[in-house]
Amino acid sequence: MTTVRQHTTGPLRRRWAGPGFETFGSIFGFIYTFLAGNVLLAVANAPLVLCLALVADPAAAWPFFLALSVTVAPSLAGVFAAFRALNDDGGTVKPVAAFLRGYQRSFKRAAPLGLGAVAMLLFLGVDLAIIQAMPAAAALVPLIIVAAAVTVSLAVTAIAGVVLLPDASLKSTLKASIYLVVQRWFLSLAMLILLGIIVSAALLQPVLGVALAPAPLLFVVWSNASYAFHAVLRPA
Repeated sequence: MTTVRQHTTGPLRRRWAGPGFETFGSIFGFIYTFLAGNVLLAVANAPLVLCLALVADPAAAWPFFLALSVTVAPSLAGVFAAFRALNDDGGTVKPVAAFLRGYQRSFKRAAPLGLGAVAMLLFLGVDLAIIQAMPAAAALVPLIIVAAAVTVSLAVTAIAGVVLLPDASLKSTLKASIYLVVQRWFLSLAMLILLGIIVSAALLQPVLGVALAPAPLLFVVWSNASYAFHAVLRPA
């Protein structure tokens, strides 16, 4: 009987063994990266965050806030670099150092992407305000909204590409991003929904929205963009 008990309880002990150190380290890595990412995003976009907290109706002054958002693109590159380090290093990730390295390395390419996106959105926003009073508004407004959505999707996808493909030229990255935005339209739609949630949280509760929402949702955006790029680049 003793022998039987030994043989039966041994496997049970192994079956019910709790999560190991690597599992806890991985969980801590995610939490630490998300918390640090939110703080670093807030610091990198301090003028935008401060004005959102002080102005009662940001939507009424949308051109001003859109102009302030030129700082978002390099900070996105930084947080995407932190997410890439999280995937590579797991529980030993150093998100602050990864963010700063990604910000510095990608700034020269991410900043023009952000500036171009902001300029395009300003142009489309002014057009939208003018066209609303015209008879053709019903036909032109949806086109402007689609153009704005494509602009945002393309900019964010290209910033992810800058981090994933640091040696590629900006022109090549943009071409690949245009293809991915169209070919993986469902991922682009998911990205826009997640970005919309982040913007809504920041507008409704600037402090809590910036402190809690961006990093976890941006991690999903990054994961989808990374998957799309790797799916295209994977050898047949």
